[in-house]
Amino acid sequence: MNHSHVASRPRLAEIARRVMLERGLLPDFSPAALTETNSLTRAARESGDSLRDLRDLMWASIDNDDSRDLDQLSVAEPAGNAVRISVAIADVDALVKKGTAIDGHARTNTTSVYTAGKVFPMLPEKLSTDLTSLAEDEDRLAIVVEFMVDADGTVSTSQVYRALVRNRAKLAYNGVAAWLDGNGPAPARVAALPGMDEQLRLQDEVAQAMKGLRHRHGALSLQSIEARAVYQDDLLTDLRPDEPNRAKDLIEDFMIGANAAVARYLGGEQFPALRRVLRAPERWDRIVALAAALGERLPAQPDAPALERFLAKRRKADPETFADLSLSVIKLLGRGEYVVDWPGQESPGHFGLAVPDYMHSTAPNRRFPDLITQRLLKAAMSRQSSPYGADELAQLALHCTAQEDQAARVERQVRKSAAALLLSSRIGERFDAIVTGASSKGTWVRISRPAVEGKLEQGTQGLDVGDRLQVRLVRTDVERGFIDFVRTHAA
Repeated sequence: MNHSHVASRPRLAEIARRVMLERGLLPDFSPAALTETNSLTRAARESGDSLRDLRDLMWASIDNDDSRDLDQLSVAEPAGNAVRISVAIADVDALVKKGTAIDGHARTNTTSVYTAGKVFPMLPEKLSTDLTSLAEDEDRLAIVVEFMVDADGTVSTSQVYRALVRNRAKLAYNGVAAWLDGNGPAPARVAALPGMDEQLRLQDEVAQAMKGLRHRHGALSLQSIEARAVYQDDLLTDLRPDEPNRAKDLIEDFMIGANAAVARYLGGEQFPALRRVLRAPERWDRIVALAAALGERLPAQPDAPALERFLAKRRKADPETFADLSLSVIKLLGRGEYVVDWPGQESPGHFGLAVPDYMHSTAPNRRFPDLITQRLLKAAMSRQSSPYGADELAQLALHCTAQEDQAARVERQVRKSAAALLLSSRIGERFDAIVTGASSKGTWVRISRPAVEGKLEQGTQGLDVGDRLQVRLVRTDVERGFIDFVRTHAA
């Protein structure tokens, strides 16, 4: 494949900056925010009777290979017939105070934006990758969410408190997953720390039990196929699907457990909360039709356990095409949103996770709703009033949902610009595709290599999400992220 003479990464980074501005997101920090950042010279320090010293525990982080903005650590401890899971969340609010210029930038964007050309962090990197990161071998303030897990995966009790922690091992998903699966050696840090191997195996055992119980209750076994850019120096060489693995599942299950525990805690303290909800899908009828086309029957009304049984059966029967089915269901489920949960009010819950109480709290370096939640938690723990008024919280819920959607559009558009670069020499080629969107605005399809979506310009009649077809590439536009196909027929 000819990637020509273009240095892809800088070009894609400039495209990302332009698209962020078009979408109402700020790619750069203001002079005031940078001045505030430069005045911070060390991580937050604090002492007191309410702060537990947990630095002696076997805390570890598991994240992407290149991640330095470490938001959480985890540790497991046997406790009779159960296991105590503790999740430490970076105390970002200790340095990023409400109303500061740094906070203003985070409040505007509400999230870090991960594009194929560059990452645009929500907080300055001096903070997110250093002073407010749970970096290896550093003492850090944290909010600890502790919950007891029974042998069957049931969470029995939970509590939330402030602590001082120390990350013993900065680990990566792929290395930990390969080791847990018996396909690779123990990561160097695991091998070097006595007891860390047993610690991680215990965490894995508990996470597997939690996952099994959630799926029996209707949590959906969906496989995301978002693609990550692969570079050789600054030259884009591929877009590869970000594959699931056992270590990612471990962290996901613990984060779901921690987020649910935080939601219950704030509810018990009669505090308002910014819940993360996914309502029952409006296009359930199309999900029913997809199942029927595969010889399966789903109820006429939205039913998460029934959908999960169908997904599990299809994953086993046809693993090669399960990612395509997952993508169709994800599109039909719709997007999550933030809503304010007032004391005594019943939450809509999260259809995809099958949990009634859920919020985002475990990534305050990367998501503003998590920083809002952290401030609410700290106020509740210290018996102070909410730092956010009712109208302010309601406006923030709408704003965070809207900005998250805009960030997702930026990431998708830059990913399409990257794919347009990869496909620019392949005009006229045919590809197998699946319909990922069909509305009055147009019809979109996805090809698998590279994994990318494009618009279907001809032959759209009668198509709906999940339909398979063959397409021909007719046009690419790198600057606008346009990839256009027309429908064709197999020879």
